[in-house]
Amino acid sequence: MAYYKDFREYLKALEQKGKLTRIKREVNKDTQLHPLVRLQFRGLPEEERTAFLFENVVDSRGHKYESPVAVAALAGSSQIYAIGMMCQPEEISERIIQAELHPIETKLVSSGPVQEEIHVGDRLLEHGGLEEFPIPITTPGYDAAPYISAPYWVTKDPETGVPNIGMYRAMVKSPTHTGIAWHATQGALFHWRKCKQMGIPLEAAIIIGGPPNIGYVSVAKFPIGVNEFAVAGGIAGEPVEVVRCKTVNLEVPAAAEIVIEGEISTTEMEPDCPFGESQGFMAPATMMRLFRIKCITHRKRPIWLATLAQYPPSESSKLVQHGQEFGVFHYLRHDQNMQQVLDVAFHDSMVGVLFAVIKVKKTEAGEVWRILETAANHAPAAKVVIAVDEDVSLRDLDSVMLAVCVRSQPHRDFRIDKVPSGQMVEADTIERSRVLIDATMEQPYPPLSLPKKEFMDEALRIWQEEGLPQLKLKEPWWGINLGAWSEEEEELARAAVEGDYYKAGELYAQRRRPA
Repeated sequence: MAYYKDFREYLKALEQKGKLTRIKREVNKDTQLHPLVRLQFRGLPEEERTAFLFENVVDSRGHKYESPVAVAALAGSSQIYAIGMMCQPEEISERIIQAELHPIETKLVSSGPVQEEIHVGDRLLEHGGLEEFPIPITTPGYDAAPYISAPYWVTKDPETGVPNIGMYRAMVKSPTHTGIAWHATQGALFHWRKCKQMGIPLEAAIIIGGPPNIGYVSVAKFPIGVNEFAVAGGIAGEPVEVVRCKTVNLEVPAAAEIVIEGEISTTEMEPDCPFGESQGFMAPATMMRLFRIKCITHRKRPIWLATLAQYPPSESSKLVQHGQEFGVFHYLRHDQNMQQVLDVAFHDSMVGVLFAVIKVKKTEAGEVWRILETAANHAPAAKVVIAVDEDVSLRDLDSVMLAVCVRSQPHRDFRIDKVPSGQMVEADTIERSRVLIDATMEQPYPPLSLPKKEFMDEALRIWQEEGLPQLKLKEPWWGINLGAWSEEEEELARAAVEGDYYKAGELYAQRRRPA
């Protein structure tokens, strides 16, 4: 099956799979839109979340917009993310890894739907500039302005010409300028620093919408210098078709919904208002860079794409989670050749970056600590990094914490390290630390105290035949032999299920001794 040609085709796929909710009633983008989507993150299990498409959008001034708004369409859940990747949820990391290992360069085309309408020069404000679009207020009651919450910023290294795609929120400050919020490790900031040294502004373009692979590479953790457009092509299995921007020397997806072209100043900064951060608190006003708009192009009646961020779990933390999982697993397994690493999980309820679990297969003494240290250094934001055995379901916190509680001793298996200062975010003076936990078995353990798989399979068959409630089984849901189990114990358990109930009693009677 060919990859989605644009965001609209992707929305159709979500709807066909029952993962899109259309809201046709009038909804105020400033007061109602994000709170409606927020409810599913506070009141539904992840597998029941959907993307939302608001088709009748107004604002608090009484203005009615032509464009609909999509929210939670990239990563409302891992299932939605997987639909965007055309794979199963458990295959997401490997799919991105293979795309990075086998990139496909872009294909330049002369025109595309994203330039059906062009507003530039004297016509830049003919439809109001940014006011043409229904940009929502994300946290009504606390945000002081709308934010562009799903902008795929495209910039280019002024020396090498290699482009970068990054998702950095942008405060709407006027119809023709925004802020841009980024951190020290993000690619666009490296481009900005080079341009500042050269005494020129940084050309940039904001992509809104487009095939979902563009959104996924914008938040995945790639080394500086990797062309994310080519990785997006690797995800799709075909080149991303791009067109040249009208006012800046950049290329953007021809099938995007909206493109906003302009320059990021290298000589001025100004505050962004308080905004809800992924840790779950409103962040204070902060000095940010300034983006001035030179041109806006878009499809007819474009769809505005927003993400749900702030208090976790959120769409933002889900996007970050899968990006982190891919990045750390790729680094450990491929870059460091740690073949003992079987899987890596971050948890979106812990912001997607703060809590990491690594599934390992131990082969020699001391290697678990080496894996933990290497992973923590590659993911400096992580405050807790845990290693678990093969039988632990690393995406189930109950399973992980049971392993921590019964397979580790804090005095021996917990270690608190300071985060090296070179891994701090820009201008961060806070002393930071992390805890590394070896929650793997020190020696073989008895089997998990659950019935063997064949008995649980039979129970499941009967459950389904009886029409009992739909199950959401948590792994492990059958007993697994962890090594400390003798042939005699195995034989006695087999005898019991075959009806020979007294075999163990008779054997143990022969071993009586005085009390």
